[in-house]
Amino acid sequence: MPFGKSIRIYLADGNVTGIRHGEIVNWTGQAIACPRARFQELRAWPEAKRPGVYFLLGVDEETGQEAVYIGEAEIVLDRLHQHIAGKDFWSELIAFTSKDDNLTKAHVRYLESRLVSLAIGAARYTVKNGNAPQLPALPRSDRNAMEEYLEAARSLLGVLGHKVLEPLVASNLVPSLPPFPVSDAPAVPAPVELPTQQITPPQQTNFELRTAGLVAQATRTDEGLVVLQGSDVALATQSSLSNGYRAIREKLLQTGALIPEGTRLKLVRDHLFTSPSQAASVVVGYAINGRDAWRLPEGGMTYGANEERLAQAIINPSPALP
Repeated sequence: MPFGKSIRIYLADGNVTGIRHGEIVNWTGQAIACPRARFQELRAWPEAKRPGVYFLLGVDEETGQEAVYIGEAEIVLDRLHQHIAGKDFWSELIAFTSKDDNLTKAHVRYLESRLVSLAIGAARYTVKNGNAPQLPALPRSDRNAMEEYLEAARSLLGVLGHKVLEPLVASNLVPSLPPFPVSDAPAVPAPVELPTQQITPPQQTNFELRTAGLVAQATRTDEGLVVLQGSDVALATQSSLSNGYRAIREKLLQTGALIPEGTRLKLVRDHLFTSPSQAASVVVGYAINGRDAWRLPEGGMTYGANEERLAQAIINPSPALP
């Protein structure tokens, strides 16, 4: 079972929209979140004058999607000055540095490369980096330390309001560390590949929807219902579908998440919906009660009935209930 974390957030002026300093108990890293409009105030923060990585966060001008640019610098504040004139899309920045000054140029280059890869894989934000930076070679001990740093930074980034690195559907395996790059790398012994490690993922339950030749699969997560890549979606809509749900379908089409496939549409990447009815209505193209439409693959229990079963288990615990 994973351990919990204690996180401290300091509001520099008592305002939740102002500059915030974040740290995790017993972690050597730290984060500074700052609105673009208050960037100049970072000159008074020595935490921003160290080696580190940073996230520029905003909205893509063309698609309206949340967007991020990820970078690294030996002095974060100096590099951020360049982005004031060079990049318009961002409205907030979050920088990660170290309290003990142990992050080197090689470390932050490694972190940048891994963060870009993780952000692309999570597919929540449009990643504005033109190219994925090359992963530098580090000794095995340093790579392990940076992977631990990444895990803490991922948690703190989410607490500060941006789930850039969080996959929509969590895996129950932690992948082995990325392999050593061999081009332009110093001579180091080839590492032994680490095995995957079993962990306990957040509680998730799978459901399916079958109607009129459509088959869709979904997973319930802490955030809502994620309809999975490969699910069928109705080609046409009916008048009962609300304007809000129509707008969701249109956005999925415009961003390429939905593509035509014969007499239906196909979802080509996982998508998070806030409720089972929102997910079901977008899939079938008309207003429908998602608590009845989504069912467990085994036994056919509805989403609603499963929720009631779980609620009853709080009052009357049963050893047989997972």
